[in-house]
Amino acid sequence: MTVVQTSSAQSGDVPPEPGQEQFPAGAQVLVRDEVWLVKSSVRTKADGARVEVVGVSDFVRDQEAVFFTRLDTIELIDPRDTRLIADDSPNYRRSRLFLEAVLRRTALPQSERRLALADSFLMDPLPYQRRPAELALSGANLRPRLLIADVVGLGKTLEIGLTLAELIRRGRGERILVVTPQHVLEQFQHELWTRFSIPLVRLDSVGIERIQREIPAGRNPFTYFKRVIVSIDTLKNTDQYRHHLEQIRWDAVVIDESHNLINRGSLRNQLAQTLAPRTDALILASATPHNGDAKSFAELIGLLDPAAIRDPENYRAEDIEHLFIRRTKVSTEVREQMKGQWADRGPSEAVHCAATPAEEKIFEELAASWLPTDGGASVSAVPLFPYTLLKSFLSSHAALKATVSARIKTLEKKDDPRSTAAELSALHRLAELAADLTEADSAKFGALVEQLKGIGVGPSADTRVVVFSERVQTLEWLSTILPAALGFRGRSASASTRVMHGGLSDEQQMAIVEEFGLAGAPVRILLTGDVASEGVNLHRQCHQLVHYDVPWSLIRIEQRNGRIDRYGQAHQPQFRALILTSTVEGAKDDTLVAERLLDREDQAHRSLGTAEAVTGLYRAEAEEKSLVQDLLRGKTVDESLDSARSGAETDAAVMDDFLADFFGSVGEEPSEAEADATEDSSQESATRSAAETRGGGAVTGGAVLPRLFDSTAHFLDEALREVFPDARERLDLDRDEQSGLLSFRPPTDLLHRLKALPVDYLREQGLRERLLVTFNRRLAQHSLQRAREADSTSSWPEISLLTDLHPVVEWLTDKVLVRLGRQEAPMITAGVAEPTFLVQGVYSNSLGRPTVVKWMGVTRSGTVDADMVSLLRRAGVVPTMANKLRYRDPGPLKAAIPEVLTAAESFMEEHRDAWDLPLRESIRQYKERLGHWEQPTLSGEHTKKRLADLADDLLTTGQGPMLRVLAVLLPDPDAPPAAPASLPAAPAAL
Repeated sequence: MTVVQTSSAQSGDVPPEPGQEQFPAGAQVLVRDEVWLVKSSVRTKADGARVEVVGVSDFVRDQEAVFFTRLDTIELIDPRDTRLIADDSPNYRRSRLFLEAVLRRTALPQSERRLALADSFLMDPLPYQRRPAELALSGANLRPRLLIADVVGLGKTLEIGLTLAELIRRGRGERILVVTPQHVLEQFQHELWTRFSIPLVRLDSVGIERIQREIPAGRNPFTYFKRVIVSIDTLKNTDQYRHHLEQIRWDAVVIDESHNLINRGSLRNQLAQTLAPRTDALILASATPHNGDAKSFAELIGLLDPAAIRDPENYRAEDIEHLFIRRTKVSTEVREQMKGQWADRGPSEAVHCAATPAEEKIFEELAASWLPTDGGASVSAVPLFPYTLLKSFLSSHAALKATVSARIKTLEKKDDPRSTAAELSALHRLAELAADLTEADSAKFGALVEQLKGIGVGPSADTRVVVFSERVQTLEWLSTILPAALGFRGRSASASTRVMHGGLSDEQQMAIVEEFGLAGAPVRILLTGDVASEGVNLHRQCHQLVHYDVPWSLIRIEQRNGRIDRYGQAHQPQFRALILTSTVEGAKDDTLVAERLLDREDQAHRSLGTAEAVTGLYRAEAEEKSLVQDLLRGKTVDESLDSARSGAETDAAVMDDFLADFFGSVGEEPSEAEADATEDSSQESATRSAAETRGGGAVTGGAVLPRLFDSTAHFLDEALREVFPDARERLDLDRDEQSGLLSFRPPTDLLHRLKALPVDYLREQGLRERLLVTFNRRLAQHSLQRAREADSTSSWPEISLLTDLHPVVEWLTDKVLVRLGRQEAPMITAGVAEPTFLVQGVYSNSLGRPTVVKWMGVTRSGTVDADMVSLLRRAGVVPTMANKLRYRDPGPLKAAIPEVLTAAESFMEEHRDAWDLPLRESIRQYKERLGHWEQPTLSGEHTKKRLADLADDLLTTGQGPMLRVLAVLLPDPDAPPAAPASLPAAPAAL
């Protein structure tokens, strides 16, 4: 399908000039003598309105295009010129489908705060996972901007996916950018597609090479692909892409692991500063968002709302509770909702390994020369280096050799080697002691083999294990000897073990994670560094984890454990740590630090749900540095941890206990705005009952969606019959009535919509030749699970769940919309007393987004029914209605259209202030808060003005409503007229 674009420019949104037209989604426009259907529109600085469309008239049918009002004449078709036509389809199917398609394609207005789609996705109905989306849409923020800081394992990706889905339904998610660490690109992409039917183009190293072949040289790839997922390292290190980003205005940006953005001046921070003002919605995610410095955290919050914090060194939790949500596994709402769905973790078992004679000699050398306990001086002039040596040795002799060798090379390069002679001599002694060590000399290795055999890891078993080490040399050494020690031989030995660390490419890391999650893959052991301690799901086929060496940070231990202790884990997670012990007097073995940290992390997790606040330092690097410095001062591990906490509390007291209380308080309970939304959702059952009784729409997750069809499945079924009456031959359509599986050959225009999906996925599942889709959630879930089972080579399922956002549903919806010609509205014989025109009315803001949407029935006498969907049901416009093919002269009805439109506009103007009041009040409160934000610098004043202008842009414009005649209901002489609806004094806007 050809993509037409009249300009590659795209920059920040600006308010429209007075008198400029607005182009709401679903409207038809005339451009270059062809008719197009508006998909979305947005204001730009340079080229007026940017209008995305799909072709309707024959010459451009199904073609996608982008036009700009200052480069092309875009004519919004005048509703007074509507032509009334007869519908000869069975049961008025064409008319009913058209009306349903318009309802579906019209974005929900920003006044709709409740969730609209939460029940339709492939995720468990857990209210705590819905709360971030509810907060983002609650109105507490003018824009959907939020930091999701739930601790490791609670399902932040699902929370992000649901938020994005709700934004898409509101017309605020056409252009999406997701930025993640490179090793979780495919995992994130996989979750958003399989759970929410949101396809993202993955721009990893391979993806970038591919698009450079597909798009013209110099073309901005972010105008070619609307929804993209890309590595933060790719963006921050590539000036070309950063330049492209500066030319783009996004609807939504997601930045995962956002704690990496904090350091001012860093490339990641610069990237965030580039993106934040160029997007409407901004979602940051991090399980560890605080580095212990209030000013740094204020900077992170400033990306979401620069005016939220007046004094970055003195603020309170309530200042930002509308921007921040954080829960732990022991939070009340999580604990209650997860009963029986997430096994409690087992204890962290310390496995003592008595040092071998060879290892005891190294302990003796370290105690004598490097870390003396008798008051003597270390041979090293660098105070921290002896602990670096110690940690290397406690990892493995392979790591010790590498550390010693690197230090020798450094010292030998110095101008005056005499100043380092003692240290060099001691290093050479260590090198000699470690030179001939083998696995037989490693107590930890022997214990590892024994432990793995004990839990069932071996060639004849399916048990999998993750083994963590901080040292790449340890990982690589283990990979050469561990398979054989466990009984793996030949090809099975190489296939049984994978090594992952930061030195691998993004493609290699993603492939390893993918393989480890497949039940049919032969891999049984994943040897990994702490690159896998952030964001990576390793729990699909594994619940066993071993710390070969223990990081000297509670946060890092927790992050490691969270790889298998996370939402979706079906078995009790089991943790073991190998603790090397020594009998040498003064030896600093693993009982000194590692065992104590292991115990303290376990205690904190069970009592607090997280260990990061134990020290009050909030960063793994800071925890380790503080601990080593305290050890040098003679403190124990417990004394170090407790004193760090005490110091943090002293600092927090200056800020009214901000740091001490913050992470345990914000987000634990719904805010007032969220409570209102929750109260609305709590009435869902009653609303659903009432909606079903009156036929007023579908209720999903709280919001009442106006629908004529009782389900998306029913709509799709009739749409296929209408658009493809010969579907069995043309699409090779096959339908399994019992399971609900649909199988068909996708036509070219549908394949274009699937281009965002990974090429490997499209090829593996043969999606270009055949699509397998279903509305059966159990079947889709089974397909997703089966993709990880024994006979699968890919975690991508062959069957996808059809949601309202699925490309197949959107494709058919657009097909239905273009079945009617330019400015045509069908005539339907139904149970009404007099001709009743169905009219859509939309108020929009300066950004082109709907603020109020009304669906009305209007008679020639000027009576307005404010609930079009209910009117249609009462009038008998249902699938079983008969089309008696009674045609009527449309002339008199056509002549009445101007009067009908005048009545509809008067009705909307009468109630406009009432509908607008909540929005105006939230904007007033924001501008009042903005007025108290003092900014002494010129750039600060500029930001303040920009935010004030943005707030004004969200208000409904002074223009009248956009009106559209959709259809006209004509009296049926054989049917009794429907009873009129009783109208509320001030009907609520949708």
